Amino acid sequence: MSDIIQLLPDSVANQIAAGEVIQRPASVVKELVENALDAGAHEINIIIVDAGRTSIQVNDDGSGMSVTDARLAFERHATSKIREAGDLFDLHTMGFRGEALASIAAVAQVQLTTRLHDDEVGTTITLQGSRFVAQEPAACPKGSQFKVENLFFNVPARRKFLKSNATELSHILAAYERIVLVNPNVAFTLHSNGAELSNLPATGLRQRIIDVFGKKLNQDLLPVKVETMLCSISGFVGKPESARKKGAQQFFFVNGRFMRHPYFAKAVLAPFERMIPQGEQVPFFIYFDVDPGDIDVNIHPTKTEIKFDNEQAIWQILSAAVKDAVGRFNDIPTIDFDTEGRPDIPTFRPGDPVSTPTVKTNLQYNPFKEHQKSSSPVSRWEDLFPQKEEITQQPELFQHETSDDEAHHEIIAEKSPSHYQYKGQLILTAVKSGLMMIDQHRAHLRVLYEEYLEKIKHRKWATQSILFPEIVRFSPAEAEVARQILDLLHAFGFSISDLGGDSFSVDGVPAGIEGMNASTMLKDIVAAATEKTACPTDEQMESMALSLARAAAIPYGQVLSNEEMENLINRLFACSNVNTTPDGKKVLGILQQGEIDLLMA
Repeated sequence: MSDIIQLLPDSVANQIAAGEVIQRPASVVKELVENALDAGAHEINIIIVDAGRTSIQVNDDGSGMSVTDARLAFERHATSKIREAGDLFDLHTMGFRGEALASIAAVAQVQLTTRLHDDEVGTTITLQGSRFVAQEPAACPKGSQFKVENLFFNVPARRKFLKSNATELSHILAAYERIVLVNPNVAFTLHSNGAELSNLPATGLRQRIIDVFGKKLNQDLLPVKVETMLCSISGFVGKPESARKKGAQQFFFVNGRFMRHPYFAKAVLAPFERMIPQGEQVPFFIYFDVDPGDIDVNIHPTKTEIKFDNEQAIWQILSAAVKDAVGRFNDIPTIDFDTEGRPDIPTFRPGDPVSTPTVKTNLQYNPFKEHQKSSSPVSRWEDLFPQKEEITQQPELFQHETSDDEAHHEIIAEKSPSHYQYKGQLILTAVKSGLMMIDQHRAHLRVLYEEYLEKIKHRKWATQSILFPEIVRFSPAEAEVARQILDLLHAFGFSISDLGGDSFSVDGVPAGIEGMNASTMLKDIVAAATEKTACPTDEQMESMALSLARAAAIPYGQVLSNEEMENLINRLFACSNVNTTPDGKKVLGILQQGEIDLLMA
């Protein structure tokens, strides 16, 4: 039997490695920008064409490369970041594997133009699918300019499964945000199809956050800072009133590297448990400075999963730091300008005469005298507040025999209301099989969701203009999603204008929800649509209808009259699904009569 095992060619091996490192155009942007940062760049320019399908260009003013280094940089496991295995536990750079450039060159057409600071002439290298094409001298500025064209041109299956341009661009913008937030001392620009999407000058950390997410966020940021032997933690956490159901900006960075860490996220949100509604989250921007030997970033090629040696101790430090920040915020007294109904306190003037207060008493007043004359022109309070008979009468809760002397005190029993509200959350109503409990918020959510879908499918939703248009500012990634769903928003009854620069003007809202905050409602819709950018229009419509229904549904704690409860229940049972909300939560439950009998046995 002949031998069947053979070594794969380098080109094939590079394509396999590229499957892990280069997943989409955003991966190329991330790797090239991180290399520029490792090279000490102070200004980085990113130019995207067709969401990275056609071209990705990253220009920096870093240290540049020599002729030999430029050629060697595209070989697998060729790196200037580490020298031996021990260096993996003392990393001070973003990259270290030596796989990024080799993986990019394996699935694209790459051109590198670079020059060292001390050299007069640079060099240009061209590669195509890991194959070296040409290298020649070139006149160029100091630093490096990478141009990656026709990504996945030789892997058609990978190129075929790329999402729409809007989706891929949103992923690029998300990667861009993670990089710029941790490097405020570096200037960045981002262009897409000739339009400038972002221009961030070098600045401080707080200002960089504001530049990315808008000025409104500035008033909601609380500083967090603590230094211990294990780690240093700094950054900002949002105030309770900045909490959102979706789209809250939440970022963790360790030693200048973005990471995902659900365990630490619980430590940040734990102090807000009783301060924000259930299901909502506050924004946070937390930066860890840890000894590189105490963390392991060599887990996954994307380097977003990081292990900590002292994870539990750091969790406690982080939670205490956030509690301290929130506590200091609560200690600041607020000025209340609402003086309606309060007594008028006169201002003291030194020149005004001062008189001794006197106490006036009525010596003729006798509290035990039955018929006391009132100084009021009306002798009976019932004349001032006439009560309807049906209001004063109460349902008789307990049947008992009364004597003739007590007959005039008997309460006349009326028909009991058919529904009862429990703690502003549940509607209780008797049914044949027992006691039905309906969650009022979820029931209204189901009702509104189906009504909104019906309106939008038949184009029956009118627009209610608002007197003063609201300006809504999004992050670059959210702005792209908003532009993508702009036609759907108009179909839902919104009147929205794109002002450019990631800002939109809301001139009208769907009729029937005029009293709601248009800015918050639109941000929730865009945040929900961000997760559905690759979905068909029908699913986007359902997502938007659900977002609108969540914003307009009856909140927990709202007191309902018996007629309102009756109306809500009738509308609920007219829906196609009465058991669950659109996102799968239970709407109602029945306590069987047998269970009630057991409880009362």
